Amino acid sequence: MAAPALQQPSFLLANLKVDSTTKPFLQRCQELVKVIDDYPAKELHLIFPWLVESVFGSLDGVIMGWNLQFLQARSNEYNIVMDFLDPSGPMMKLVYKLQAEEYKYEIPVSFLPPGAHLDNAYFVLVDTYLKYFLPTEGSVPPSPFADNRGSVSPPAPRAPSVPFAGYGIHSTSLLKRHISHQPSVTADPAAQEIWRSEALLQVFVEIWLHHYSLEMYQKLQSPQVKLALLHYRLSMSSMPCQPLTPPGSGTLDTYQTFTPTEEHVLVVRLLVKHLHAFSCSLKPEQVCSSPSAHSSPLEEFKRVVVQRFVQQKLYVFLQHCFSHWPLDASFRAVLETWLSYIQPWRYTGENTNPQTDQNKGVPEKWGLFVQENLLMYTKLFQGFLNRVVRIDLVNVKNALMVFRVAKVFAQPNLSEMIQKGEQLFLEPEHVLHHRQHRVFLTPSHGGSFLSARQSVVTDGVFRVKSHVYGLEGQDCQYKQMFGTELRGVVLKLIQIIAQARQTAKRISDHSAEVAANNSFMSWFGMGSPDLNYTFNGGEVDDTGECVKKTHEFLERSLDYLCQIFRLNAGQLSQLMATLGSGQDDGNSRQLPDCVQGENGLILTDLGRMQIINGLRRFEIEYQGDPELQPIRSYENAVLVRLFFKISSLVNERFGDHMEVLCSRPDFLGRLGRHYLASPEVMADGRQRSPETRRTAERNRRPRLSLRTLASYRTLLMLLFLYLFGVLFSFGPISSTLLILTGGFLYGLFITLFGDKLKSQ
Repeated sequence: MAAPALQQPSFLLANLKVDSTTKPFLQRCQELVKVIDDYPAKELHLIFPWLVESVFGSLDGVIMGWNLQFLQARSNEYNIVMDFLDPSGPMMKLVYKLQAEEYKYEIPVSFLPPGAHLDNAYFVLVDTYLKYFLPTEGSVPPSPFADNRGSVSPPAPRAPSVPFAGYGIHSTSLLKRHISHQPSVTADPAAQEIWRSEALLQVFVEIWLHHYSLEMYQKLQSPQVKLALLHYRLSMSSMPCQPLTPPGSGTLDTYQTFTPTEEHVLVVRLLVKHLHAFSCSLKPEQVCSSPSAHSSPLEEFKRVVVQRFVQQKLYVFLQHCFSHWPLDASFRAVLETWLSYIQPWRYTGENTNPQTDQNKGVPEKWGLFVQENLLMYTKLFQGFLNRVVRIDLVNVKNALMVFRVAKVFAQPNLSEMIQKGEQLFLEPEHVLHHRQHRVFLTPSHGGSFLSARQSVVTDGVFRVKSHVYGLEGQDCQYKQMFGTELRGVVLKLIQIIAQARQTAKRISDHSAEVAANNSFMSWFGMGSPDLNYTFNGGEVDDTGECVKKTHEFLERSLDYLCQIFRLNAGQLSQLMATLGSGQDDGNSRQLPDCVQGENGLILTDLGRMQIINGLRRFEIEYQGDPELQPIRSYENAVLVRLFFKISSLVNERFGDHMEVLCSRPDFLGRLGRHYLASPEVMADGRQRSPETRRTAERNRRPRLSLRTLASYRTLLMLLFLYLFGVLFSFGPISSTLLILTGGFLYGLFITLFGDKLKSQ
């Protein structure tokens, strides 16, 4: 941030800086209020840059600011901050004083905080400013601070020679880059106030919606962008001493790597919802009437605010989020922002029952909005499909997102409106000669939307084409939402949903079985001890009620998708039959679809989908030293450690003798291998995971293992055997001898007849 050139030393500023480090927060604010009231603009303009840094923090991080993003209502400073930054508070009074004297500042918008946690000072202030300067009822309140002329005058008209403020460029004076009004309107006192609403909105748009990659920005190939870039290059080519650098290149890396936070997106959603409410607050007769000289500036502003100020940058911002946001449930914030924008009828202020409104459908009057925002519906829906086919739909949060989108697009009349918009876009190009003489005005490229509005375009074909070409460029390849290609993706999604629904049912059934078996006896290990067998695709809490919700969300999503894309019961049954023939409960235990690579198995796209949705899985088992595996819940930790020490001493002392015994080819060697060989060698005799040579040799050596005796199941069985011995008057020693004899005879039987039993 830089203050005006040739600044003179200010003793007032020096004193305020000293006070900021020595005095309490409340006293500092009180003194600032007194300074703003008493001093003229000539003195105040020197402290304004420092005050902005004091509130929002400095770029170098030396000044932390007031931490508006983390200031909660329960803190002592909350009310002080809110009063100071209120639209009628001291800070705005300072702004108005400087505005009246035509002072200008260079304040990069990236210097301001882009987002906040909910219910904190930042979020509440945003809501307060929106309601104050863009009221849904009444008019904008007059300025509480008047200059000597009796009012705060709007900024001067923008000069034609102002350079293009394009990608990455921040105007030298953001608050001065505003709209001049028609001469017939400036005489209206309301015009003296409406410019403040425009200024606030442009500031918010610049702060929150100017972050996206260069690739995304280059899609904005409207005639104005091309013309401005051409003028820029021509001006640079005529100056050989200047390096040929594209606009905004200094901040290119910052834009390309930028990823908005969840709190940032929530503030954008707040802006979208309020702008819809602000725009919908026009009275019915004002909406239907055509713009005329009798319309007030505020009415004109409401008519154009969404389309002309927000649409373009919000579209690019959402596309960036759809492409770069992590594939997790935090995407819900982006999703709800998108759904809020494409449903302006939800913010009309009418008290309607949501269920009744859902059945009633979208009123026909919103067809024009759908046409003028066609890409918001179709292109972003395609982006959502590209995300949803790669996420785990057994997760209840992801299933809820699919349900939310399907429910919105299944509203009666909406799909017909979207389809009509696509048909208009695909009409023959019979208005091409008109486009060459028309201008696609956007808030990023100057001009007053209130004074230089375009004439109303009655041709729906031109309306839709100008919208699509203005956002995607003249050479865009439009994919129809109801075309063959996208329909195939939707059918794939329906299959994935059905598969995820089957997985959710399998999880539910498995959870019910576990719940039934896990009784008091499970404490002794009588429940399911198979800890390796789990269903992939479900989170830890995806049991019980969560699984039921998942099944319900997926079930209703299927119904909504069938309504949107007009799939009848026969087509859906055919898809389900195809799915059922390829997936069964036994098939779910097979390996995922893979191909053999140089370094082992490589998952295919089908295999990834099978793992994500829990249809198939790799067997995950402990393959290290069995004696060193983690202590299980069905084992006694003290006994595990005790028996490990005993068996380690025995193996260390008699290890060589055991190895000689197990290497014998006769019956005695077979009996030794039964009792002393490791479980992995006994099971299949092959290595199933990468191991070091030393570890593999150690695991294959014969050794004694007493860990089985530490299992609660084994201890309970031994207790029953001793109790059974007591019934027949056997003492502890006699029972122990009988148990050992029985164990030896069982091993002898397995050694003699084990191979024959396996072959049978």
